[in-house]
Amino acid sequence: MTKKLPLEGVRVLDISQVMAGPYACMLLGDLGADVIKIEPPGGGDQTRGSMGFKMKGPDSMGFLNMNRNKRSIAVNLKTDAGRELIKRLAKDADILIENYRPGAMKRLGLGYEELRKVNPRLVYTSISGFGQNGPWADRPGFDLMAQAMSGVMSVTGYPDSPPVKCGVPVADIGCALFAIYATLAAYIGVKNTGQGQYVDASLFDTALAFSVWDICDYWGTGKPPQPLGTSNKMTAPYQAMACSDGYFVMGANNQKLWEKLCKLMGREELLADERFSTISLRLNNRAALEHELEKTFRTQGKDYWVDTLLEAGIPAGPILSYPEAFDSEHAKARNMKMPIDHPIEGTVPNIGFAVKLSETPQQVRRHPPLLGEHTAEVLAEFGIGEKERAALEAQGAFAA
Repeated sequence: MTKKLPLEGVRVLDISQVMAGPYACMLLGDLGADVIKIEPPGGGDQTRGSMGFKMKGPDSMGFLNMNRNKRSIAVNLKTDAGRELIKRLAKDADILIENYRPGAMKRLGLGYEELRKVNPRLVYTSISGFGQNGPWADRPGFDLMAQAMSGVMSVTGYPDSPPVKCGVPVADIGCALFAIYATLAAYIGVKNTGQGQYVDASLFDTALAFSVWDICDYWGTGKPPQPLGTSNKMTAPYQAMACSDGYFVMGANNQKLWEKLCKLMGREELLADERFSTISLRLNNRAALEHELEKTFRTQGKDYWVDTLLEAGIPAGPILSYPEAFDSEHAKARNMKMPIDHPIEGTVPNIGFAVKLSETPQQVRRHPPLLGEHTAEVLAEFGIGEKERAALEAQGAFAA
C-alpha cells in the first residue's frame, strides 16, 4: 500500500514567477501538496517563454525544471472578477506564496490583512528582493542585486579581480529554502493555534544569512574579508591546485592531514619550514604555500593526485562540468537526473530530489503544467460549475 506523502491534503496557491517563488512551491508539491499555480493570462509565468532555453512548445527548459507537481490556471488579477476568484480560492487554501513587488498584492486587495479575513488559518508568504520594509524595499529584487548589495560579491572571485557573482543563483534558491522552512513552521503552528501568519522572506536577507564565516571574520578582526579564489579563510591548504593537466581540489585542513600530505608528497622539509608549521602561519603565507605544493603537484595529472590523496585519507576531488557531474555514476546512483513525461515535449530531464525520505519518498505526480491547463478542474473543486465558470470568463476573471 502506497503511503501518503507528508504534505498530502495541503493546498497551496502559487502566485509567483521566475525562480524563488516557483522553486519553493515546487518543493511543496514534491512533498505531496496540491499546488495551484495562478498565472497571468497571455504568456503566464515569465520563465515560460522569455527566459531562453525554448523547447518544442511554448515553455522553456527552465520553466519545466521549476514547476512540476503543479496545476495551472490563468487568472487576471487586474479584473474585479479575477481578484474575487482569488479570494474564493484563498478561503479553502492552507498556504499562499507570492513574489510581487512589496505592496502590489495589497493594492490589488489581496494582501495578507485582506485574505486573513477570508481565511484566518492562511499562511501567507511573500518573497521579495529586499523584504517588505526598509529603505530598499521598493527596489527591484533580483539575485544579482542581492549578491552585490549583501557583500557576497565582495568575497567572490580572486584578489584584485573585477567583481564576480556566484555562478549559481544562491540568493534566489537560498531564499526559496528559507521561505519553505518558515512557511512549514507557520503551517505547523496553525495546528496548535488555529491562527495563520505572515512570512516575509527576501533575497537580501538570505544572502546576508549565508555570510556566517565572512562576517564573523570581520566582527572578530575588524578587517573586511576579501576574495580568495578557491582558498578558504579559515584553513590552508584547502583549495584548487594546479597539476600537469589542469586543476583539482584538495584539503589538508588540519594539522594531522597537513603532516600526512607532506610525507605522501615526499616533501618532509615543509614540516620543518617555519612559514607552514601551524594553520595560522600557513594562512599568512598562503601564496608561498601554494607555490611549494604546486611544484610537486605539477609532476602528475589530476586523476593521479585525486586517487592518491583519497587513498591516503586526504580529501580531494576533480573539478567537473555540469554535464560531467550529472552524468557521473554517483549522480546516477543518487537519481539526480530524472525523466518526466510532458504532453508536448515528450520525455524531458528534470533535476532530481535534493533530499531523500525513507518512508514517503517524493514523487513526480504531475508534469509541469501547460498555461491554464487545469482551470475547469480546479474551479470545479472549489464549487464553481460550468455555468458560473462561463460567467466568470465573460467578466475577464481568467483565460480559458
